[in-house]
Amino acid sequence: QLQLVESGGGLVHTGGSLRLSCAASGFTLDYYVIGWFRQAPGKEREGVSCISVSDGSTYYADSVKGRFTISRDNAKNTVYLQMNGLKPEDTAVYYCAADPKIGSCPYLPELHKYLGRWGQGTLVTVSS
Repeated sequence: QLQLVESGGGLVHTGGSLRLSCAASGFTLDYYVIGWFRQAPGKEREGVSCISVSDGSTYYADSVKGRFTISRDNAKNTVYLQMNGLKPEDTAVYYCAADPKIGSCPYLPELHKYLGRWGQGTLVTVSS
């Protein structure tokens, strides 16, 4: 079964850190562009970060730039999102998504259009 499984969410205080994991099973992430998204209650889904295949370039939404870091560990078939300096406005369900058909990350607000395989999400709650 081909699937992505996110983990690592939880409850943290403002300023805390979490590391989210996106593990693939049934396929290899080496050749996939991976994106992280989030959706807060009552808000639209937001593209948070992306890592390309072609050169490993990374991209971030302005709202998380300097605080979040995306990385991939091909040996573990896993992509991570390290989140530091968390704020209450980071509270959301975080999803990872992947696709092998594109080699590089498109414009983040349109990233969701290009990624066909999605995980079930993991909840991140940041208390003030």
